[in-house]
Amino acid sequence: MKKFNLKAEARQDLGKKAVKALRKEGKIPAVLNGGKIVELPYTAALEPGEKLVELDAKRGMITTDITVTSEDVRKLIYTPDIFEIDLELNGKVRKAVMKDLAFQPVKDTVLHIDFLEVYPDKPIIMEVPVKIEGHAEGVKAGGKLQLSMRKLKVKALYNEIPEQLVVNVDHLGLGKSLAVGDLHFEGLELMNAKNAVVCAVQLTRAARGAAAKAD
Repeated sequence: MKKFNLKAEARQDLGKKAVKALRKEGKIPAVLNGGKIVELPYTAALEPGEKLVELDAKRGMITTDITVTSEDVRKLIYTPDIFEIDLELNGKVRKAVMKDLAFQPVKDTVLHIDFLEVYPDKPIIMEVPVKIEGHAEGVKAGGKLQLSMRKLKVKALYNEIPEQLVVNVDHLGLGKSLAVGDLHFEGLELMNAKNAVVCAVQLTRAARGAAAKAD
């Protein structure tokens, strides 16, 4: 994973007026999830922006409401790459990844970002881009390669997640497909349905005609 440095500010006023004012200033409201798990009742002081979310009767998780600037996150958002983020907040640097984005449906501006704090000993699930490698046998025979899944969900330690999942299609024949269950990547667990088709070589009209003539 590539690295990205990002500065954030704690956000304490969560009302609609405050959020609207932030967006006018070119800032994006966000939340940092995945904070430490604590036992309830929790009596220690919370840092600016932090709040306690109950998981069950005995445990809670500390999340942090933050803001980032549109300019700072532009290269983080408008790219197919995934990043390990050094998030500077309250004088500390915390490791995080970007998990989700909410866009304004008409203007396509970013309304909200969900970040996830990561740890070297705790697996996470992320979507990783798929990169096709090779020249499929079926394409040589006149077929057309179709990529059905541009990203796959991967479970692994954050520092073991690759920038791309490289799928070799050299031996993929005409009319054949590769499903998630056919793929294996060392140290990674694929979370998509095993029968989901990642890519396939489709029969074209020309390939059908050639096959008919051969018969």
